[in-house]
Amino acid sequence: MSQPTPVSGSATDTIERMESEVRGYSRLFPHVFQSASGSTLTTANGQQLIDFFCGAGSLNYGHNPAAAKQALLEYISQDGIQHSLDMMTEAKTRFLETFERTILQPRSMNYKIQFTGPTGTNAVEAALKLAKQHRKRSHIVTFTNAYHGHSLGSLAVTGNQYYHSEHYGSHNNVSFLPYDGYLDDFDTTILLEKMLSDTSSGMPLPAAIVLETIQGEGGIHVASDAWLQRVQSLCRQHDVLLIVDDIQVGNGRSGDFFSFEKAGLNPDMVCLSKSIGGGLPLSLLLIRPECDVWQPGQHTGTFRGNNLAFVAANAVLNHWNDASFVNGIWDRSKTLRESLSSIVQEHSHENWELRGRGMIWGLDVRDGRRARKVIDRAFQNGLMLESSGSDDEVLKFMPALNIPDHQLHQGLQLFRESLNAVMCKSKNSTSLNVPWPQNLTTSPVSSMVIS
Repeated sequence: MSQPTPVSGSATDTIERMESEVRGYSRLFPHVFQSASGSTLTTANGQQLIDFFCGAGSLNYGHNPAAAKQALLEYISQDGIQHSLDMMTEAKTRFLETFERTILQPRSMNYKIQFTGPTGTNAVEAALKLAKQHRKRSHIVTFTNAYHGHSLGSLAVTGNQYYHSEHYGSHNNVSFLPYDGYLDDFDTTILLEKMLSDTSSGMPLPAAIVLETIQGEGGIHVASDAWLQRVQSLCRQHDVLLIVDDIQVGNGRSGDFFSFEKAGLNPDMVCLSKSIGGGLPLSLLLIRPECDVWQPGQHTGTFRGNNLAFVAANAVLNHWNDASFVNGIWDRSKTLRESLSSIVQEHSHENWELRGRGMIWGLDVRDGRRARKVIDRAFQNGLMLESSGSDDEVLKFMPALNIPDHQLHQGLQLFRESLNAVMCKSKNSTSLNVPWPQNLTTSPVSSMVIS
């Protein structure tokens, strides 16, 4: 097999000249990347990085997962259908059958599946539109620090003001109420109940409540089971639909395939995207059958029939038939939690906070500028991670669910070194020269201590 042609030295100049100023991650990670496998990214210059970023949650099974790659090669070599709108294809049928057999039936779930388009915001848009049509109401309730996407409907239920402009008219027909923990120990479902019950509250009876059980971009806020159960109970009591956005924290990221399994929820709709496609664009809306009131062609999208994604998704779903894969998620979760907890203890005077579950954790360092310095230092040292929260003050850890144990330990060690270098520099105003490690996947790090 021929090797990829190296990118010329002018690649950065080309990006600067031709791509919109809206680009973000190319500024955060300013290198030209050439290849990726598992949890290792390689630049055009041959430098390697451990990936704790996972395409913002789109690569839960790592880069180029072997099963998906093999299935795609075979499918393409046989001239399999690539684009089909919502026509019937063998690839779609196989995916639906696998999803039903592997994910829905073992959980006693009964959902219709709508293919909405290539990305997560398409699923959210469809859910909001369908909820309004089903309930014959126009209002939606969402929560503080929510993140649901950037197209106008999903932007309307996204909290961070950075993404909004008065020209968008983006908060029409939406009420934001406090998420669990937003008012410290106060049970914010009390306020939700009052707003729903009081006809003078000023809030119209909504068609739906949309929420994330773990707020990813909002700062890794984890709602308690009791809070989630109370929200669902209020939805049932007031004839309001419950929509769970599981785009980032679904697909096993929380430890279970669906993030709401732990709380025992039964949402009316579930938005799935990112890792459901095995690394390729795919977005689904799961709909309780009684809520599926669409008429044929009433909601469409040109790329809702991405058969290559069906093939890749079908391949990676088989991980969920492997008990060792599922158990491995919890083992790696424990490693993440214990290692990061020890770092918080080492810096106890800083009053940092660790939040998360499964394979998504956030370290709140209380300062977005500090977080960015750590990200930059980690990138220099060979580790990719990003931040979240209203001021990007929460360092975000999302390794692949199946990252090799030695590479997870090595990434955590690189993070510890990077954090300590930044903290030392902030105290001493001196720069530490840490060389970029090479061949990051060749051997485990034996000096990592888990407390």
